[in-house]
Formats: sequence, C-alpha cells, structure tokens
Amino acid sequence: MDTLTYWNGTWHEGNPAILGPRDHAFWLGSMVFDGGRAFEGCGPDLDLHAERVVRSARALGLGPTKTPQEILALMHEGIRRFGPKAELYVRPMFWATKGGPGPISVDPASTDFLLCIYVSPMRAGTPLTLGLCRSIRRATPESAPTDAKASCLYPNSSRGVAEMLKRGFNNGIVLDAVGNVAETCSSNLFIARNGVVATPVPNGTFLAGITRNRVVKLLRNAGITVEERTVTVAELDSCDEMFTTGNAGKVQPVSRYESRDLQPGPIGRQAHELYMTFSKTQPV
Repeated sequence: MDTLTYWNGTWHEGNPAILGPRDHAFWLGSMVFDGGRAFEGCGPDLDLHAERVVRSARALGLGPTKTPQEILALMHEGIRRFGPKAELYVRPMFWATKGGPGPISVDPASTDFLLCIYVSPMRAGTPLTLGLCRSIRRATPESAPTDAKASCLYPNSSRGVAEMLKRGFNNGIVLDAVGNVAETCSSNLFIARNGVVATPVPNGTFLAGITRNRVVKLLRNAGITVEERTVTVAELDSCDEMFTTGNAGKVQPVSRYESRDLQPGPIGRQAHELYMTFSKTQPV
C-alpha cells in the first residue's frame, strides 16, 4: 500500500478522484493543507499540524468540518495501517466546493475535508545545495494569504524551484518584499556563525514552520544562542554553516550556497540529532 486517503467517512487506497470542474477549489484555489511526518513508529508534533490546518482553513474563509482532535485521531489510525517501519507524509486538507455570495468568494458551509497519508522516504540529514532565487519574492500579507498554508501560495514557489534546478541547485533562498532573507522555496532557513544561530524573524511573509519552531526550542534548551531576527543576503556569504527545516526533510544541512562550498557543520548536525531524539518521544 502506497497511499491511503480518508474522505467522506471512508478510507480509500490509491489516489481517489475527488474534485470536479465546478468545485470552487478546482478553479479558484480555495484549498489549504498541512504536512506532518511519521517514521520509526513516531509522529512528531502531529497535534500541532492538526491545529494549524484548522487555523489555515479559517484564515482562507473556510469552515473547518473537523476539530484538531478529530484530525489527530484519524492521523494515528491511518499511520498504524501502514505498520511501524513506514516513512510517511501525513497531509490533512480543507477546501471549498461552492462559491459564496460574492463574485469569487467561498461558501464556508461547503468546506470538505480529507486526510491523505502516503509513503515518502525521509531525507533527514541529507545535504542540500542552495542558490539565491532571483525570479520570485515572498508575498506580503496584503497581497496573499500568507497566514495560511494555502495551496495557492505554492505555484510561485514552484517557479523558484524551476529556476534553481536550471542553475544546478536543489532549492533556492527566497527574499521578502524588501530584500531580506525569508526562507527557501519550501523550507525554513538557519545560518550559524561563531557558534550563534540566526533564523529570519517571522514578518508575515512566510510561515514560521512547526519543525522550525521545534528546532529553535531544542537548540536553546541545549544552550545554543538562537536569534530570530532580520537576516541579510550578505550574511549568506559569511556564515559558517546553513541548514534548513521542514516536513519533507526535517533538518538538512546545506553543502553549497551559490559558489560557496559548505561542509555540514556541527550545529546543523546537533540540530538534526536533537530533533530525531525528540521524535522518539512522540509515538503514534
């Protein structure tokens, strides 16, 4: 079994056909999702992912039809069906099927829900190469629903990834509207210099991820100074190491930024080890 989806009160194997051409989300993008992980019988912070997808739905004007507690229970049920060895991506979603009274508005009462769980090998600890994205910037809260993990935000990121792949990198660092570092196309970014860690302060242009926030706490508890502040492009050329956090790869070191070769550093390695140890305290 590769994929299991809970929808309309039933578990379905594979990739069920769910959206139709008249559904609001199909053509107007009224969809939110979240992405947790399960591996080695553990599901770190799945409760926080369940809570965030509900917040995202409300931020997009949807009416969530499941509580975080109900979503978490379904997550655990679905994960257990794969067995303890599976490495899984756990993705709850809400979307609108009908429009509201305005020209393109959503009808909150038409909100639907699914939970898709599928096999996705872990990339934790695998080095990444990053370039600086020149084709895109992160949106501002006035121009996009940046307070939600909304599907409509991701086509812009995919444009950035396309640029990076053409240039020979795995991913790219994206700037905010005023030219400071925000995150990568798909994950949060950390830099370290002289034993001090910095990560861009949440300024409304990107989501401060659940894994990011967890790593900040773990490093601080281990006695490492972590600054949440404005990070400039110039600092990318002078830092000792970089690493990223996100659900796909959890904690991953950066081995190259533009023309700079970076060996995976001790703080990034420690962040990875701390996170993996924490994960074992979160059994499914």
